[in-house]
Amino acid sequence: MFKASAKPGLTMTAATPTFMSFTRLRCVLLDISVRRAYYLLFILALLTCFISFHSKPALATDTIITAARVGLADHHTRITLESDQPIQYELSMLSNPGRVVVDLVNVTLNRTIKSLPAKIDPTDPFIAQIRYGRFKPHILRLVFDLKADVVPRTFLMEPADDHGYRLVLDIFQPDKAAIAEMDTNIKETSTRKNVDGDALGDLVASLLKKKPERQTSRQTSKDTNRFSPKSYQVAQYHKPTPPRTIIVAIDPGHGGRDPGAVGDNGTREKDITLAISRKLKTIIDKEPFMRAILTRDGDFDLPLKRRQEIARQQNADLFVSIHADGSPRPHAHGSSVYTLSEHGATSTTASWLAQKENNADSNLIGGVNIATKSGDMREIILDLSMSATISDSVKVAELVLNELGQINRLHKKTVEQAGFVVLKSPDIPSILVETAFITNPSEERKLKNQDYQRKMAKAIFGGIKNYFASNPALARTEVARAQ
Repeated sequence: MFKASAKPGLTMTAATPTFMSFTRLRCVLLDISVRRAYYLLFILALLTCFISFHSKPALATDTIITAARVGLADHHTRITLESDQPIQYELSMLSNPGRVVVDLVNVTLNRTIKSLPAKIDPTDPFIAQIRYGRFKPHILRLVFDLKADVVPRTFLMEPADDHGYRLVLDIFQPDKAAIAEMDTNIKETSTRKNVDGDALGDLVASLLKKKPERQTSRQTSKDTNRFSPKSYQVAQYHKPTPPRTIIVAIDPGHGGRDPGAVGDNGTREKDITLAISRKLKTIIDKEPFMRAILTRDGDFDLPLKRRQEIARQQNADLFVSIHADGSPRPHAHGSSVYTLSEHGATSTTASWLAQKENNADSNLIGGVNIATKSGDMREIILDLSMSATISDSVKVAELVLNELGQINRLHKKTVEQAGFVVLKSPDIPSILVETAFITNPSEERKLKNQDYQRKMAKAIFGGIKNYFASNPALARTEVARAQ
């Protein structure tokens, strides 16, 4: 009995570890399954976030370009893209080599876009080739490789007749772009009341740099020979820098028998102004699309009015007269920048009206021969031109003054105004820079130092460059020269 009862006990004792091992294995497998499930859910969540982040919104639909046309005119090439909905785009320019870039937003790359390169005429004087590609997931980039310097302009057209929405890119010969805009303004405003029976109102508006009036959707069914001043303004905003050369007239003060102010150590203003002016010219000439001319490049007499005449003959976009201040008080110090005062502007208008019998060149203001206008109209034109010029002069003067304040103390923290003769030009923004007080012993030593002269020139250039970066001279100058 004892032995028989022991065997079953032994049998159960041997079976217990097997049962426990099976239970533990099942628990381990269950744990692994749960972990795997959590892992798969985590991976799925990550994939969902990734797809949501990189995919376009469900409501956004791509714009389809349904037609593309390229046409060659006398002074420009026109590229027209037609679509089923308004085209969002960004226009820019790149240099070295020259390229016009149009970034199309949410536009499908289809056969129509791919057909563009073949549409370029080999004899096209402006465009060498067209390239396309996906710049970003939502940006289709068109690149126009150039053969020469150009000025691009763009505008949008609403659907009309059998045409859909259109984006038009005009690539102009540089000296024709602004004239085309001016002609467009004249056409657009010719239906309104004219001033003195001609297009003078448009020129007056250009002098004041007024924004163009809002256009209605009066569009023709033809793309060719159709311009939109409002949209041209948009294109100008997108264009970062003017491609034509900006001309700065630098006028070294005094000269010849006129030494200007003289410092205690015998330093003459006429020598300092010429030295700084030459350094400023060197800096400007190294800048792309900028060139400087000196009213005098030697020690000789030069009448004040003749200095402005030289600037006008050279089609200058800006006149900068360089001086060194003098004072009977030796402690007077600091740099100053002057523009023409309102009183000086009034006397200048009267002076120009009194000279109406002079040669035709001196009667051209804003592209209008004032000698052919009535007395009241001549005065209006000159007043408006002078107001616009003084406004531009103050802008550049403030920027130059700010740069001068980085290298020298300022005599006054604001732009000053006076009736200097050299500033009395009705159509060229003009400033007079008093670099420092040559009668102050400390500033006299600085002005004689070559390195300081170079710093002064760089500061003046910095203000000039900042001005033209935000106030392109292209349209103003071309309008002023057009007859």
